[in-house]
Amino acid sequence: MGAANNCLEWGFCYAAAPQKPLKQAVGRERRFVPNMKDSWASGDSYEYYMGRWSRLVAESFIEWLSVSPGLKWLDIGCGSGALSEAIINNHEPAAITAIDQSEDFVRTAKKRLGSRVHCRVGNALSLPLHNSSVNITVSGLVLNFIPEAEKALSEMKRVTDDGGTVAAYIWDYAGKMGFLTHFWDAAVEIKSEALNLHESKRFPDSDAGALKRLFEKAGFVNIETTSIEITTHFRDFDDYWKPFLGGQGPAPSFLLTLDKDTKYRLRHTLKSRLPTGPDGSISMGARAWAARGQISK
Repeated sequence: MGAANNCLEWGFCYAAAPQKPLKQAVGRERRFVPNMKDSWASGDSYEYYMGRWSRLVAESFIEWLSVSPGLKWLDIGCGSGALSEAIINNHEPAAITAIDQSEDFVRTAKKRLGSRVHCRVGNALSLPLHNSSVNITVSGLVLNFIPEAEKALSEMKRVTDDGGTVAAYIWDYAGKMGFLTHFWDAAVEIKSEALNLHESKRFPDSDAGALKRLFEKAGFVNIETTSIEITTHFRDFDDYWKPFLGGQGPAPSFLLTLDKDTKYRLRHTLKSRLPTGPDGSISMGARAWAARGQISK
């Protein structure tokens, strides 16, 4: 996912703050750290920070969907193109349209996917597609960042055929998200204001139950949920630390606000606490929650 000018993807700028539950997310700007905003503007930096893990989740998600080949797909919040690429590799789609509000992310996805996918700029709350124009709509690691998640699901439902599927997955921020939890725990210890930015606090309802309730409220039927477990493996500490310097996403955006000394203290604290193996590598678990529902119009 991505957005220009340090704004969230769906035309909504706000300072990083505790999020309301998915079903109640609203577009209200709140400032807990001066000038602190999530940045989603650079596809290349995002790919280094989160894209490699997004690919792992996308492959498992697509396998779980287990749908027929030859369908028309829509990928909402396509980011750097990981989910669309997984669709191509596994399901022989008839066509894929990938949408993101960040022009830079769309350029990155086009470079990655080429002519296999129609990548375009668009808004999840007002999709630039006709009614019932695709067979299946998917969204990866985006839904909890959209200020009106239920409205976004309703838009996905509108553009998907009767009997079709809408599916999405999000990170388990409040549960199992090791590499981010370590970062924020150390950040809070060094700078107490970071507590309000801790993604486990911002997204406390990023779980299967909240996703299912959201899909129910949007009117889907035959709703199912599942967990997707991955291991985030880093070659060494630099492989863990350097992606945070790219400024894309909540934690990297926070890091940009720190002075040199505070940043050094955070780096030192993390290096001393991460679960490092004898060869210097670091491995931590992460989990995403996924939901899917069918459309009955």
